Amino acid sequence: MLIAGLLWLSGLYLRIPILAAPALAPFIADEMALTQALVGALTAVPVLMLAIGAMPGSLAISRFGPRNTLAMALLIAALGSAARGLSPDILTLLATSAVMGLGVAMMQPALPALLPRWLQPHHLALGSAVYMNGMLMGEFIGAGLTLPVIMPMFDGNWRLTLLAWSLPALVVVGLLYLPVRERNRPVKRPAWLPDWRNPLTLRLGLLLGCSGSLFFGVNAYLGSLLAQRDELANLDNALFWFNLAQVAASLLMLLMARRWVGRKSLLVILIAASLVFLTGVIMTEGWVSILFAVAMSFTAGIQLILLVALPPLLSHSSDTGRLSAGNFTVGYTLSFVVPMTGGFVADATGDTRFALGVILAYGLLVLPVAWTLNLRRGKAPAEAMS
Repeated sequence: MLIAGLLWLSGLYLRIPILAAPALAPFIADEMALTQALVGALTAVPVLMLAIGAMPGSLAISRFGPRNTLAMALLIAALGSAARGLSPDILTLLATSAVMGLGVAMMQPALPALLPRWLQPHHLALGSAVYMNGMLMGEFIGAGLTLPVIMPMFDGNWRLTLLAWSLPALVVVGLLYLPVRERNRPVKRPAWLPDWRNPLTLRLGLLLGCSGSLFFGVNAYLGSLLAQRDELANLDNALFWFNLAQVAASLLMLLMARRWVGRKSLLVILIAASLVFLTGVIMTEGWVSILFAVAMSFTAGIQLILLVALPPLLSHSSDTGRLSAGNFTVGYTLSFVVPMTGGFVADATGDTRFALGVILAYGLLVLPVAWTLNLRRGKAPAEAMS
């Protein structure tokens, strides 16, 4: 239970610092007189850092170990997030947002690398599901509770609201050093650079980019799509159910992780289903379109957990950090680039549906990658054997 609690709390802070800011964006924009581009940058900069910061996370894991790296990264994320509330101008705000994003990015490979140290092999899939449940709960809590619950506690002050979300992470940093026995510690310092010759590095990254593009892209363009259809009044409920579907996916995976993780056929079916549901979002209107979006969010959430759970199962414990770092570098770069490309296409055509069409096209291109995955565990590196 102790390990599960630590993993869940750490997972929570993979998303709360990022998704609390969009809810506060109108208040920040009003005080600092921001343009729409700068408002968008408050979310885009941390997402971009999720790709850039994965490699420093892998380096830190090889030097300090996954537990120390996780604690250090969580500290960076907490202090960077809190510093946003003290920012006097937009440049400082963007800089502190980047620092916060770097900390979150370093946490991402540290958690998969920590699982083989803390858990028996037959519990690895469940461990991944636990911290991913925390992450997806963090998405829902950060996006859903900031305005109705946290901000009123501080008289509508967005700066104090950011501090209130950020500083409890320091408690989690301390809890990470509660006594937990570590297993499978490498004798020699493991490599940290992603092994680009390993097909899983690129392939899993491409598939993570599909899952991320589906979630971030539809989240980003749903408001514009509904406005184009004169259905903007449905946006609040649509976003609520869209994000809640990811939580439901993570709860299901807590029950099914040991049975489902590593099943290639299931992964293919879920990606294909997500693309069918996205087509429904594009082709239909009203609540039917929103139901398709919620279904897509649910299947994309399961995909994400299935993919993130694979590195601890398919690599030796000393290689898990760098495999995960390579996956996150590729995946989050694409999660940024693909929806942005869709936005440019939508601007050029004047039709938001084309933004989602770009995401759909990318998903169709990478679907064969899932079918050709080799999900056999790799051999342990010599330097990790005693």
